[in-house]
Amino acid sequence: MKEYFKVNAGRYAEGKDFDVVRPASLNNPKDHAVMFIMDGYMDHAAAFMKCRNCLAFWPEKTDVPAEIEERHAVVKCENVRNSYCAFFRDNGITYYPPIEEGEVINGAYIAKTAKVGQNCRILPGACIGGEVEIGNDCYIGSGARLAGEVHIGNNVVIRENTVIGADGLSTDRDENGRALTMPQFGGVIIEDDVQIGALTVIARGAIDNTIIRRGSKIDNSAFISHNVILGEDTFVVGGTIMFGSSSTGDQAFISGNSTIRDGRHIGEKAIVGMGSVVVRNVDDKMVVKGNPAK
Repeated sequence: MKEYFKVNAGRYAEGKDFDVVRPASLNNPKDHAVMFIMDGYMDHAAAFMKCRNCLAFWPEKTDVPAEIEERHAVVKCENVRNSYCAFFRDNGITYYPPIEEGEVINGAYIAKTAKVGQNCRILPGACIGGEVEIGNDCYIGSGARLAGEVHIGNNVVIRENTVIGADGLSTDRDENGRALTMPQFGGVIIEDDVQIGALTVIARGAIDNTIIRRGSKIDNSAFISHNVILGEDTFVVGGTIMFGSSSTGDQAFISGNSTIRDGRHIGEKAIVGMGSVVVRNVDDKMVVKGNPAK
């Protein structure tokens, strides 16, 4: 198990003596992780029974099941998400891409620990980080930047000046109104036969991964934020913004200059009209347009 940091849970819960070394989510619980759960997600609390020795930030007015309290160090707090973010701030934990030793190959800077498959074309000015894995027959355009843990399948096209693996803005305010940021520990998975246009930004996941499924096409100048999941063969047209944890089913179509609110889902084969603002989930095969889209 990869260790991102090491903090003893006894600093937060009396009588507990184990280290936490990474973040984890309710969707993908891990041992020795820092996790949180909010009131609206209590139906996911069983995730804590799939792991052990975690530091769990829990809503102040919600009872903690005895079996969860026994397995973990539970911290009850008024604002769970802010307390989770404060854990990283108070322990000086960040997760920025390191300066990595590399070499210049045909004008592109490629870290020595990066893995590049066969028959790839990486153009001058591209920058490939050390945790990047690229499959076969891929095209990486000039000025493209791949940072952090990025896994790219076969026959993927990434056009010029696109950034993959940037941090999303997972930021709230503390009790004094100052910025309180959640470090981004996730990666980006891009499956086979994906095409990504120029000047597009795909943010890495906050905890789990941002995922672009097989055959999806993303146009120029789009923004795909942290933890977004695009279904297979989905089309996202230029100027579109998909905020954190939004998602689509397979073969969805999002027209240009649209905005998808965080956490909203666009169903399979659904169509979002040009310039729409999606604030509610969109059912399979539905066509929506406007602001708000309906």
